[in-house]
Amino acid sequence: MAATMTRARNLARKPAMPKTRTPSRRIAVVIADPAWKKACATAPALVRRAARAALKESSGPVEAAIALGSDALIRPLNRRYRRKDKPTNVLSFPARHTHTDPEQPRNLGDVVLALETIRAEARAQRKPFVNHLAHLTVHGILHLLGYDHVRARDAAIMEKREIEILTMLGLPDPYAPRPSGKGNRARAR
Repeated sequence: MAATMTRARNLARKPAMPKTRTPSRRIAVVIADPAWKKACATAPALVRRAARAALKESSGPVEAAIALGSDALIRPLNRRYRRKDKPTNVLSFPARHTHTDPEQPRNLGDVVLALETIRAEARAQRKPFVNHLAHLTVHGILHLLGYDHVRARDAAIMEKREIEILTMLGLPDPYAPRPSGKGNRARAR
């Protein structure tokens, strides 16, 4: 009886499957730092959901990997690939090879998220950790899709897309001023 009730609750949470077949969006989530399990047990499911929402505009089957890491993991990567010797919240590594097999999903690349930096930023910006995590996941996936924010015009386009995706997920605009009246234009890095 308990198993039937659990199954019913799970079915109630899942949206009905669309009648048209949507392309596969495989998201591998790797817990590279066990501290994630204590900090946010739902992190793997949350980042998978945010990543799939960000991938809705991609065509054909795609796949990406997301590593739930730490400052200790991300700092050497940031130093090597961005020449910044400090931890950051998210890094994206777009795949560089050409997709040739139409039967296989196109590998978009990898995203690495740093627990300590994300937690500190969420606290400093007075926003829920899970909202900030979802935002940075979307941000990282958009980089894999070719979005960038080096130029102001590109940043505006990327931010607009982030807000649209987060709204689809039922999350607030991460760039909107906080209720305390202070602005919150902190950017994902």
